[in-house]
Amino acid sequence: MSDFQKNMFDQIQQNSNINPQEILKVANSVQNADFSDEKTVRELVKNLAQMAGKPVSKEKEDKIVKSITNNQMPTDINSLSKLFKN
Repeated sequence: MSDFQKNMFDQIQQNSNINPQEILKVANSVQNADFSDEKTVRELVKNLAQMAGKPVSKEKEDKIVKSITNNQMPTDINSLSKLFKN
């Protein structure tokens, strides 16, 4: 692992208290995932929320799942942030 990657994972762990190994585990599990499948996406959203220790309302979960399954994911950090805040 490069110094950049190590620093990035250290920063993530400090800010979110998520173990870098868990991030890699999730990344590997979704590498070939079908993001048009609602069940797959819903499971991923639930797992990530649980890892982060952040509750996601049913309304917000539905909105995130709909955006992902309809291939309408935000293309920049500001739009992504709005999706999770609304």
